[in-house]
Amino acid sequence: MSTSVSVPDADQPCAYCGSRIFEHDPICVRDCDDGCGSPAYFCNYACLSAHVDENDLTAGDACEWSPGE
Repeated sequence: MSTSVSVPDADQPCAYCGSRIFEHDPICVRDCDDGCGSPAYFCNYACLSAHVDENDLTAGDACEWSPGE
């Protein structure tokens, strides 16, 4: 398996708010449970967090912990 790295265009917009990502602290995210398709770029963690919350992307993805076990 190999990994490739690519740099987005200088004008790449944030997937959430549309701001240019390089004017902020950009984050690249891939959905590797869905074939590792095209990356989504977010201008900062706040936009990534809002995207995750609005799309309910954490539902069912957390480990369960039982303190009695």
